[in-house]
Amino acid sequence: KVPESGLSSREMEVLDCLAQGKTTIQIAGTLFISENTVKTHVRHILEKLEASNRAEAVSKALQMGLIGTDH
Repeated sequence: KVPESGLSSREMEVLDCLAQGKTTIQIAGTLFISENTVKTHVRHILEKLEASNRAEAVSKALQMGLIGTDH
């Protein structure tokens, strides 16, 4: 979506799931990936957005316009 975030398209998908309040297990099921892979993506998202937790990552992503407010 937005290149300056540095997030991959997969990380954007995970971020979108986080914004919907999904758990690691739910995200894994939705995206057909393992829970460990979800955790890795979340870790990268937190690093790239300089967030300390999932809620902060979603908040920053909203502020940056990476995700919509339609969740």
